[in-house]
Amino acid sequence: HVNLVESGGGSVQAGGSLRLSCEASGEGDFRCMAWFRGGISNDRREKVGSIDVDGEMDLGHSAKGRFTLSRNDLKNILTLQMNDLRIEDSDIYYCAAEWSCYYQSEYYHTWGKGTQVTVFS
Repeated sequence: HVNLVESGGGSVQAGGSLRLSCEASGEGDFRCMAWFRGGISNDRREKVGSIDVDGEMDLGHSAKGRFTLSRNDLKNILTLQMNDLRIEDSDIYYCAAEWSCYYQSEYYHTWGKGTQVTVFS
């Protein structure tokens, strides 16, 4: 069983930056780690980005050019660096893990509880 804990959320002025972290613990095989946001359930979230153990990164449309992912597999930490934040980026951000990287959130079965990001003008 894998446990995911997010941290790093908060409030920032538009144009600013935030760094979110997701720490994984427990036993399990998860080649893919990802960030999603929003949605009222795990199967309705917007993909922010994912990265697999080979470092292959896939960013959602809203994240391209502004966000980047990195993962430290020795420490089991996934990091989301968010730059040039916009008001519409305000949401709850969730970390997810799965054997493979998928675009749809419904295919991910391991989730953190989320961290709030608020961007103000």
